[in-house]
This record gives sequence, structure tokens and C-alpha cells, in this order.
Amino acid sequence: MPKWRARTLNSSRMDRSAEFKKWKAQCLSKADLSRKGSVDEDVIELVQLLNAREQFFTTSSCAGRILLLDGMVALKKANGDAVFKFEPFVLHVQCRQLQDAQMLHSVAIDSGFRNSGITVGKRGKIMLAVRSTHGLEVPLSHKGKLMVTEEYIEFLLNIANQKMEENKKRIERFYNCLQLALERETITYSHTKIKEKNNPFCTHKKKRNPEKLRGKCIPEENDKEPENDDDSDPGINVAIFPKDY
Repeated sequence: MPKWRARTLNSSRMDRSAEFKKWKAQCLSKADLSRKGSVDEDVIELVQLLNAREQFFTTSSCAGRILLLDGMVALKKANGDAVFKFEPFVLHVQCRQLQDAQMLHSVAIDSGFRNSGITVGKRGKIMLAVRSTHGLEVPLSHKGKLMVTEEYIEFLLNIANQKMEENKKRIERFYNCLQLALERETITYSHTKIKEKNNPFCTHKKKRNPEKLRGKCIPEENDKEPENDDDSDPGINVAIFPKDY
């Protein structure tokens, strides 16, 4: 490769790295505009782990929630269409490079969040959305008329609580698997630097094998509630935003 081309590529990487640092600093310095005003307790450690790494920063998160009207009296007074919902964990992470997003995507899939995907914006922003498919949404009333019994609402609440427990297990699994993947990445990077230092003529880097990240973090066959996903290989979802992002 000509020296001028190598310098151009290095300059481009430096510019992109500097821009990513600026985006991260701006995002993390903003006030939390959510209703709660702070990160959910169940995902604080996960968010802190990601934000402590130079190649990631979180833009939004929700540990999961159950939306339920305050008892049958309030439900009977509803004039519109009442809906019972369970919304599982969701996390959005901006990544410095596509390979960083791919590593994080692999960890998310192995942890049970099989609806996760990567989106690349026009300005080069690489976003990973960590999502699962075990949500719940059930209509309870229509035009003010209650369509279900109180017993059935109690049944839905029990199901939602079970889903929340499973949701918490997947969050914990994601955190543990992410720690393991980051440790492996750090060790691999250190070994590569040592080799380059000892052999200055060897400048190529060994490609990361994503399969190695899947090793000890696949206890999903023991889950009580399998994902509703027939595709055995979820792959990487890459889309281009229609507008400048």
C-alpha cells in the first residue's frame, strides 16, 4: 500500500475517532429527560460498564415495565380502549466501529435478546438496539366496555410478572457475557500489540472470530420461555436512515 494512502486511511480513522468522542461527550453530558430522571436500577451496572469503554456509549435504556390500570374500578370508568402491556428490556448503544457493534450484537443474541439489530446512519453513526420478542400486549376494553373478567386480568398480571423475572435473568446474563467478551477483547488486543512491538515488520492484525465470543454464554436452552423466532441465524440487521441522523 502506498504511503500516502496509508496516511489518508490513518487520518480518516483519527477523524472518525475524534468525532465519536465528541458525540459521546455530548450525549453523556445531557440531562436525563425520562420521566424517572435516572437509569433503572436493574441496568445501572450494565450501562456503566458500556459507558466506561471508549468504543461504546448508551443513548437510552429501559429495564422493562408492566403497564396496568389501577384496579377494576378505574378500568370500568375507562372511556376508550384500555390495554395491558409488558414491555421488556431495551437498550440503545452507539458504537465507534462496525466490528464493535458486531461483537455487542453477538453478546446480545447469545443472552436471549434475539430481536437485536444494528443500524448505520448517513453520518456514520453506528447504533445497536438490544431487544427481545417476549413482550405482551392485550386489549382489555373497547369504547369503554370491559371485554375481559377480573380473573383474566389477574391471570395476565401473573404472566407479566413471570416475563419480568425472565427479563431480569436475561439482563444479568447479558452483563456477564459482555464482561467476558470485553476481557477477551482486551487480552487479544494486548497480545497483538506485543507481537507488533517484537516484530515491527508484521503490521497485519488478526481478524476477530465472532464464534469465540459465543463460548460459555449460551444457556438459552434452559430458558422456560423460548423466543418466538424461527430463524436460527438472526444475522446482522443493517439499515440506512432515510434522513440525516
